[in-house]
Amino acid sequence: MEYGVDGTFADQTVSREYVEGLPGLELSYRLCPPDHRQHAKTFAFASRFLAAHKRRAIWAVYAFCRTADDIVDHASPAQERLGGSTTGATACLRAYERRATDPVMVAFADAAHRYAIPCSRRWTSCAEQPATSASSAMRRTTDLLEYCYLVASTVGLMISPILGYEDGALEYGIALGRAMQMTNILRDVGEDSRLGRVYLPAEELRRFDYPESSLLAGTIEPRFIELMRFQIARVRALYDEAAPGIELLSPDSAAWTVRLALVLLSPDLDEIERKWIRRFFAPCVRYRCAPSC
Repeated sequence: MEYGVDGTFADQTVSREYVEGLPGLELSYRLCPPDHRQHAKTFAFASRFLAAHKRRAIWAVYAFCRTADDIVDHASPAQERLGGSTTGATACLRAYERRATDPVMVAFADAAHRYAIPCSRRWTSCAEQPATSASSAMRRTTDLLEYCYLVASTVGLMISPILGYEDGALEYGIALGRAMQMTNILRDVGEDSRLGRVYLPAEELRRFDYPESSLLAGTIEPRFIELMRFQIARVRALYDEAAPGIELLSPDSAAWTVRLALVLLSPDLDEIERKWIRRFFAPCVRYRCAPSC
């Protein structure tokens, strides 16, 4: 399949005939919400205030994206559901080439047709990237920003046609996606490091003289605290950057839904900043304070 000049698939229209012939379409949509609620609880709650047809389309997009993420993380249930597909890019192509059979992909194909959802080349390339590990930590801040764009901002670009928006809104949406993904990274930094994954840029670890080995060992010390404060301040700035874009969303429930999601996410940053020691101690006893604390 060829790519258009804007980075989307040149042939990205799912035909009406294909959609109408999909097996068990209603059942396919009903299978989407559980994954969405489990992995995107904040927006799952906020999206309940959308019109039903918008809500279920967004759930289908999120379920599809979650399936692709599971493939990247080598989660066998997702691989089995997609019949042996090894990348989210392949899964996306199967939907846009009218070959979807998995229920999640059937629902996604229907939503893609109804709302002309673009399938971005930049987004699908993310599905082919291995999860960052301790041996291949992100080197620069720009690497982190690009990663957050690929795994989060592009999801926002996919649901934007469902929400409805005015010109200029998408750039704000990109900032919001980055802020939300960075919030997830800061919340899960302890769990990720135990899995050998480092999402904080190496240049920022060096800036605060906090070695990657200390992060992997779970050592909490003043340098780590300063590093986290810096990270939190950057995320707050991204949320502030994204906020004006809410006014450019559809005046129905879409703008209110995104605003509610932001209100619900704000306490996450507050808690990361206020209770980080408890967060890192709770999941694993090997997280410990350095003698200098």
